[in-house]
Amino acid sequence: MWRYFKKFVMRGNIFNMAVGIVLGVAFGKIVTSFVNDILMPPIGLLLGGVDFSKLVIVLKKVTDTSEAVTINYGVFINTIISFLIIAFVIFLMMKQIEKTQKKEKAAAPPKPSEEVLLLREIRDYLKAKAQ
Repeated sequence: MWRYFKKFVMRGNIFNMAVGIVLGVAFGKIVTSFVNDILMPPIGLLLGGVDFSKLVIVLKKVTDTSEAVTINYGVFINTIISFLIIAFVIFLMMKQIEKTQKKEKAAAPPKPSEEVLLLREIRDYLKAKAQ
């Protein structure tokens, strides 16, 4: 069973997917930091010193016995911007991959059909017989 599991895990598709997930998580953290730490502060400054991460709607104020209940729509805005950046980067990567695949397909000559191969065999046979 261990051998089967090892073979399953080390297959190319599974391994590539795992690497992609790890890189995707790391990329997501980079984009989140970019949005929260670099992109949103200047935008907030342009909008009058607004800190988007602190934009909330208070549903219930804090009391001695309970914490405040809020809707954190500023954090939601940051998350949407992060998603849009990640989606755009993935879109650009996919377009580049499509271009590369199209170039590879265009460079490779198409394989002849079975009929063409059969006709070539017949031609070669007739030439050999005539000699």
